[in-house]
Amino acid sequence: MNATVLLDPARLDRPDTDVRREPFPLLIAHGQLPDDARAGLERDFPRYTSAGFFPYDPADCGPSINALVANLTAPAFARAIGERLGIDDLGRYPTLVTLCRYLNKRHGTIHTDSKSKVATALLYLNGQWPDTSDGCLRFLHRIDDIDALVAPELTPLYGEFAVFKRCENSFHGHLPFEGERRVVQVAWLTSEEEKLRKTRRGRFSRTFKKLVGALDRKFGAGRDRSAAHRD
Repeated sequence: MNATVLLDPARLDRPDTDVRREPFPLLIAHGQLPDDARAGLERDFPRYTSAGFFPYDPADCGPSINALVANLTAPAFARAIGERLGIDDLGRYPTLVTLCRYLNKRHGTIHTDSKSKVATALLYLNGQWPDTSDGCLRFLHRIDDIDALVAPELTPLYGEFAVFKRCENSFHGHLPFEGERRVVQVAWLTSEEEKLRKTRRGRFSRTFKKLVGALDRKFGAGRDRSAAHRD
């Protein structure tokens, strides 16, 4: 399947796309994937058994996910995002792709992203979602209040897309959730060194979580709804 069919920068101009510059630059866009790609993307998504985000490896994925990643990291797509967020030549920065299939309640605490990130994009691939706010992406005014929304929360359903510029106040997170939550994340980084460092850390995390997954779930089970961490 041609990657341009999966993700077209022109879809970012849908009338329901929400682009904001304050309190930090962000974009929320709906319906970014064609309906006829659903089955293939579901089939080809990596079958991780542990919770969390792990570095992209083409060998883990089927052809439609690999095509989607190629499209997400293409210079033309980065340029389209940068134009909307006020970031000059976003495509010049190295990209780090991570994918998540499962979360536990430890994940989603409020944070800004690390200073090594220029911008971060999230593309969701869930065919359905429970009638709850749990696990829904929230952009926030404050690091200590999960209810201080900047924009309406984004339910992580198929084709929903969000991207933001990393700033000192780019607070985001979600309410505790445990279960399947498929997402492809792309981060544009300040250097290749940071990409290598984060990739190594992510691979170690994947190995570690295979060994202590039960403890990982137990650790976060009772976290506060407005829990936060500094990057």
